[in-house]
Amino acid sequence: MPIFALLDCNNFYVSCERVFNPALEGQPVVVLSNNDGCIIARSNEAKALGITMGEPYFKCKPLLDRHRVRVFSSNYALYGDMSQRVMEVLGRLEPEVEVYSIDEAFIRLPAAKEEGLRILGMDIRTSVRRQTGIPVSIGFGPTKTLAKLANRLAKKHPEHGGVFALLPESGIGSILKGVGAGEVWGIGSRSTRKLADHGIRTAYDLSRANETWIKKHLSITGVRTMHELQGVSCFPLEETPQPKHSIACSRSFGAPVTKLGEMHEAAVSYLTRAAEKLRQQQLKAGCLTLYLATNRFRTDQPQYANSRTMTLPCPTADTALLIEQASRCLKELFRPGYAYQKVGVVLTDLMSGHMHQPNLFSIPRRNRDPLLQALDRINQRWGKDTLQYASAGLSKPWHHKQAMKSPSYTTSWRELPVVLAS
Repeated sequence: MPIFALLDCNNFYVSCERVFNPALEGQPVVVLSNNDGCIIARSNEAKALGITMGEPYFKCKPLLDRHRVRVFSSNYALYGDMSQRVMEVLGRLEPEVEVYSIDEAFIRLPAAKEEGLRILGMDIRTSVRRQTGIPVSIGFGPTKTLAKLANRLAKKHPEHGGVFALLPESGIGSILKGVGAGEVWGIGSRSTRKLADHGIRTAYDLSRANETWIKKHLSITGVRTMHELQGVSCFPLEETPQPKHSIACSRSFGAPVTKLGEMHEAAVSYLTRAAEKLRQQQLKAGCLTLYLATNRFRTDQPQYANSRTMTLPCPTADTALLIEQASRCLKELFRPGYAYQKVGVVLTDLMSGHMHQPNLFSIPRRNRDPLLQALDRINQRWGKDTLQYASAGLSKPWHHKQAMKSPSYTTSWRELPVVLAS
């Protein structure tokens, strides 16, 4: 029987900050969401102070100041690059890997004893830490769900050294009795309440529940989760990422926007990012949605929100063509007299970038693929927005707040770490 492992980077965003600033080791650290709004990552030291995930920054700022907690704005360029490095190391160590999220990956391994898995897990942890600086925890189990639980236990109990195996010979049933049903992978808060109302409060209860009742109230996915807790693998390893159905880009503004020109700059900037993602994934979009909204929490101000979806003349990943369509759309949506909080773009009806489906009634355009490839290569090498469309603006007064952002140590030549030798 094959074994699954889940590798999870510990406090990933905080760990990325610590790689290039070792003085943060052992100190309480938090990372904020876009616009420096809420706490989205905490070091263990910050957790011990009672700082909760998702807490608004302004509410807990006095506590952070009192305990001298180091606070960072989110630095997604750094986190994305460090994630790629971790996954590359893992890919060199193991042949069957599924990248599950920015800080998690599943691995499929041949059947092995608990001691052998523990040694393997320690070796993987050492290799990833040595080559990237990121600490990780690893959980092993006969199914993905049990591997996820094992990883949780590896993190929760330091005596395991960051590695834990949940195998039949280790007494899975007794361990599941100490795990709440809501802690099981895929069981959300609403499902947890349904289960509790039916007397199912632990993972063990869920593994022994009535299958007909589970299927009725939690669908077939709930049944598969129940079987996974019993040690029957129902979720296979997905080594090839599933094709995306949409690509979106949106941010809240750092300051309210009232002018069409600034709104247009923001929309173009976000559309540029979305088009870059399209080309990176070798896709084209056939449909574009643009939306804007005021701040719904400011009840003292007039409110307005609207969106528009348009079918593109031809599927494309060309930033200029997308900007052309979005500009017309924005003029129809924008209403003066409002303080806007957000604008966003969503690209849908995605298809392979290798397909070309011309429109019988549109004028054929010159192939701009070499130009777009050159643009992407320059920005990848020299840093984001080294070359950009003029309509995206330069000063960007609307840009979201990042008052405490660390340098992009690994993706910008201008922000490389400097080492001084005496």
